[in-house]
Amino acid sequence: MKKTYAILALGVAGLLFLATTTRPIQNQYGLATGTPAIKSINALTFGPDGVLFIGDGKSAAVFAVDTKDAVPVGKSAGADIKNIDQKIAALLGTEVANITIQDIAVNPVSKNVYCAVQHSDGTPVLLKIVGDKLSAVSLKEVPFSMLALTNAPAEDAKDRRGESLRVASISDMGYADGKVMVSGLSNQEFGSTFRSIPFPFTNTQDQASLEIYHAAHGKYETMAPIKTFTTTEIKGKKYLLASYTCTPLVLFPLDELKGGSHVKGRTVAEMGSGNSPLDMVIMTKGNESFLMMANSSRPVFKVNYKNLADYQGSLTTPVVENFATAGVDFVSLPLTNVVQLDKLDDTHMVLLQRRSNGSLDLWTSNERYL
Repeated sequence: MKKTYAILALGVAGLLFLATTTRPIQNQYGLATGTPAIKSINALTFGPDGVLFIGDGKSAAVFAVDTKDAVPVGKSAGADIKNIDQKIAALLGTEVANITIQDIAVNPVSKNVYCAVQHSDGTPVLLKIVGDKLSAVSLKEVPFSMLALTNAPAEDAKDRRGESLRVASISDMGYADGKVMVSGLSNQEFGSTFRSIPFPFTNTQDQASLEIYHAAHGKYETMAPIKTFTTTEIKGKKYLLASYTCTPLVLFPLDELKGGSHVKGRTVAEMGSGNSPLDMVIMTKGNESFLMMANSSRPVFKVNYKNLADYQGSLTTPVVENFATAGVDFVSLPLTNVVQLDKLDDTHMVLLQRRSNGSLDLWTSNERYL
């Protein structure tokens, strides 16, 4: 690993501690200046005023970092970088084979794109993208705060495939109504967990266990974590809209996801087995809203919210045919191999896509997909 990479990294010494601070709290969100010891970056999401939430599965913790990137931009051209993996590797002084892009998140204030990268040596790196320019984000001596997740899986806990359960303590994150929302696994009897954490951080974090009927598997499940989620409102009621591997789409009433509760979701669609959902966002055009969802083994799906609101049923019987669908209708868009996406504004998305020529490109969509 070249020295240039070490300058951009979070710092090996900092990984020995969960956090260090050097000056008193002075930020309105309770952030203190110091160097957050982030061991991994599983998920990114933005909160208020350029505060970036970083989900660290290895530490089973959420970090809030003030990016100081809070100058409002009304309209943005978005991002456009071809062969972004090659350019990231060059910036870090390494090879493409040594990096994995974990997540992207658009700052809703500045419209700049933030990208989480994991090096094969275990070092996480945060990058900022403005148009076609990449730069490293220093996480040394920044305003931050940290909250450790309660009831997280033990550091040495493994699933039946031998994969870390600890890392799966954070599968996705969101922010709404003054709360950081975290999906993932816990060490409790019903492992699938949704956490709601007030921000600024206190010692409070409501934790609800989840249960769904998985039509492709033909059974009720409590151990598989949500893979990706968003929040929405249907007929005046707020919901968590979530998807799991193989690919059920499920609604949970947000007012039921309280600390200590066990909540059964309403499965409204089976979108095809043999697939894992990767990202979802809500887009709007005119008077219509749409759910857009990227997938590991399927094109991007588009669900018209009218269809979602009109569907009052619940899938409670198996989908017998392999890879078949049921429930709410959806459209498969001509967008394949999209591995990450986020919302730039109501009608535009930023997408990370592996093109047919092998190039990994970050680009911004237009309204034709809505």
